[in-house]
Amino acid sequence: MEMFTISHEDKRKLKKVIHNGTIHIRIPAIALFLFLTHSPALLCQKSILDSVFTFRSGMVRTENALNIISEKTGYNFTYDSRLVEGEKRVRMTFSEMRLSEVLDSILRNDTLAYSVIDRYIIITRNAPSIYPLRDPGAYTGTETTYISGLIIDADSREPLPSATVSLMNKGRGTVANNNGEFGLMITPDCLDDTLFVSYLGYFGRKIPVRYTPGNDFTIGLRSEFISIPEIIIRNQIPQEVINKAVSAIPRNYGTSPARLTAFYREGVLKKDELQTYSEAVLQIYKSSYTSLLLNDQIKVLKSRKIENVNRTDTLAIRLKAGLSTSLELDGVRNRFDFISWPDMEDYTYRMTDIVTFDEEAAFVIEFVQKESVDLPLFKGTLYINTYDYALLRAEFEINPAHIHKMKDSFVSSASRGFTTWPVSVKYAVNYRKHSNRYFLSHVRGDLVFASRQRKRLFSTQFNVFFELAVTETILENVARFEREELAPIHAVFSRTITSYDQVFWGNQDFLKPEDNLLQALKNMSVRLQEFSEDQN
Repeated sequence: MEMFTISHEDKRKLKKVIHNGTIHIRIPAIALFLFLTHSPALLCQKSILDSVFTFRSGMVRTENALNIISEKTGYNFTYDSRLVEGEKRVRMTFSEMRLSEVLDSILRNDTLAYSVIDRYIIITRNAPSIYPLRDPGAYTGTETTYISGLIIDADSREPLPSATVSLMNKGRGTVANNNGEFGLMITPDCLDDTLFVSYLGYFGRKIPVRYTPGNDFTIGLRSEFISIPEIIIRNQIPQEVINKAVSAIPRNYGTSPARLTAFYREGVLKKDELQTYSEAVLQIYKSSYTSLLLNDQIKVLKSRKIENVNRTDTLAIRLKAGLSTSLELDGVRNRFDFISWPDMEDYTYRMTDIVTFDEEAAFVIEFVQKESVDLPLFKGTLYINTYDYALLRAEFEINPAHIHKMKDSFVSSASRGFTTWPVSVKYAVNYRKHSNRYFLSHVRGDLVFASRQRKRLFSTQFNVFFELAVTETILENVARFEREELAPIHAVFSRTITSYDQVFWGNQDFLKPEDNLLQALKNMSVRLQEFSEDQN
């Protein structure tokens, strides 16, 4: 039997601490605390769009009006020429008026939106209008109901995995699975709320809850191409953007704890056959992002497991410490090494794009270890809000060019007569804004291993995954859990579950399984009612 973690020997070899597949920088607690608290405040100044100006130019062409604004403000404009009628004559006479109102007056197009990146004002299309999906009289809000659906690209019809679905006025939400499918429990107090569906690079969708009862409706999101001159991207220094993001952590992520409710699942597939599958509803005490004295805590509210391993299996694998790894992967709190000075010196960074995010925008920064660095580090992509510098998403993997150097790093209690090694190790971490703060929203780990018995030619592939999706965030009356309530997060999670009940989740939110997992579950001898297509 094998359990995946990082060996102590490899921890000693590397200059960084590697734990459960996650790399952490060694920074003394007091030094890190001082770095956070003494970093200069960012973005405290008023946005140029909110600044007040006076113009007395009379009737001019729209193009000239924008040039006049640029000369007076020092900010240049960038936009798709199809959005602005440059030859149209407008009155450029305003007294003590906010710049955003001046732009509204001269452009006269309520479908346009403005954002500021560096010394540029970006003019883009606003989000498209939202139309009711259902008859508003269909849902009275007198009882809890379950809604489910599919989130897709409106043009290609391809699913959007990990798209976010949230209630705008409450700290509740979920994410779509890898098939783009989502489900959410709607309680009576949500009747007047609004669903917000978002995905990086796409217009967000706002849908009144009373219009969305029922199951299996499709939500199409439209991608938004931002016309950004190459010079803007080239002029951005990625390391400076990342340093601003780190300095802005106290402002963006808050200085007080929160209580999160989350759905967690993990599984191991041998070829396409599911060996073990565990899932749970958790509560998480999330310590302040600026506190290094108190760790995060987890307690299990509901959990269950199924196993498809018997004594005839020559090789079985279980995931070790998936719960603790999910918390460790909150890289804003635990600080990924690729956003931590001085370890950033081991990486090369490149600004590749600026994409739409909700009603704002995000820098896209790619990173990879320098060729001169011989350690097995990460490569990946960061998405950082252009306005407040919040880290929105991190996608990263152990560099494929060096993963062979970690051949035994993820294995403990190796099975006799077998050699097992990682083929790929990938992670994704997302954050969601609630009450003007960002919180951990979704963590996903996908690991592929190969194992070969000695003197055998062919190897067997194992796919290991774990996933945590935060479904509710509470900021009031937050207290740490009692010791006896805590989950054994460093144990093999599937071994801590001892009960199984076919009618299980009740009103709790859970992630729908992807097609391949659904089929694997159906092929097992134990059938899960929640995943059955022919429920009554």
